[in-house]
Amino acid sequence: MGARYFYGWNIVGATSVMALFSFGLGFYGLSVYIAMLQRLHGWSASAVSVPVTVYYVAGALLTASVGDLYERFGPRAVVAGGSVAMAAGVAALGLVTQPWQLYPVFLVMSMGWGSMSGAAINIILAPWFQRRRGLVVSIAFNGATLGGVIVAPTLIPLIGVVGFTLALEIAALVLLVVLVAVAAGVMRRGPEELGVGPDGDPDRSTRAEPSRSGDEGWRGDAVRTWRFWSVSAPFALGLAAQVGVLTHLVTLVTPTIGTGGAARAVSATTAAALIGRSVTGFVVDRLNRRLVSSATLVIQTMGLALLAWAPSPMVVYAGCALFGLGVGNLTTLPGLILAVEWPRERFSALVSLVVGINQFTFAFGPSLVGVVRDWAGTYGLALGACMALQATAAVLIMLGPGRAQLTR
Repeated sequence: MGARYFYGWNIVGATSVMALFSFGLGFYGLSVYIAMLQRLHGWSASAVSVPVTVYYVAGALLTASVGDLYERFGPRAVVAGGSVAMAAGVAALGLVTQPWQLYPVFLVMSMGWGSMSGAAINIILAPWFQRRRGLVVSIAFNGATLGGVIVAPTLIPLIGVVGFTLALEIAALVLLVVLVAVAAGVMRRGPEELGVGPDGDPDRSTRAEPSRSGDEGWRGDAVRTWRFWSVSAPFALGLAAQVGVLTHLVTLVTPTIGTGGAARAVSATTAAALIGRSVTGFVVDRLNRRLVSSATLVIQTMGLALLAWAPSPMVVYAGCALFGLGVGNLTTLPGLILAVEWPRERFSALVSLVVGINQFTFAFGPSLVGVVRDWAGTYGLALGACMALQATAAVLIMLGPGRAQLTR
């Protein structure tokens, strides 16, 4: 008799679809929104990028408590509610006429981003898988990368055909219909609802979850160690540079390769991210994960150097490809390092904490790039600052102490 199908794979698929839209419209799409708002209204890079920083900060603050929301209300309610918030924000972006209006719009949108981004992916999947958690998290995050390959580049020609306002209303409606349907029809709290345990194993009724008070005390111990910060700090710096560049990517490359080329550049960047994460997923279990992380950051730095030079379209595409190879990895590698260096039962708590810190830090990436670009008149100096951040991160990640020996 064949093995019984495990419903957890439905959850993986549903989480991938959630990531496709939340990252496609809530992360990669920001580059398109910023470029179009600057073009339509003549606003400066800093005028449109500072609200993006507010967006990411607000999302990070929600991420810090999103685990409690999922525990109390379950993934159906949280994902459905987050979909409504993100759809409302995306649709409203097409209606703004003054820079100040971006702040309330992005605050609404941040409720969707904070409840459906990286921490949510880990939280939704954690009850369903233990042995294959790394694999399923990678699959789900590939949905996020596909959001950059499919969703964001599709916005550019759609805007050209129907206009900015209608294009965002269409995108918001599609997101809302699809994610509410996925949340209501597929999402479940955990395998115990179906009478099985993680990975489809027999349910262990004696399996106990750590107490909340124990988790809180243990988190306090963790954040006072270099072991924790040697994972969190490098990725926070690397992601600040990465998100800053991605947010301005369309504006950055359009002067050299045009609007159509910018759409292809976004696709090239995110396709490279998909390739980079997939290749890393096959080899990372046999390699030093910190070394892989450092190499990823070095490759991204090389890509930024090409983008800063950018004498021809071919160099721009090459820079986007090298930079893109690390885009997906910087979101998945922190969890992979935590999984081998910390006790398994603490994984979900720690990965949520790291993601929250990273999101708070990379919130300032778009403003850094925008303000430096306005001050210098070109993106060259801003790209140099991002290269310095990533080079620093590449060194710091190699200074970690290795596998934990903590007991409690």
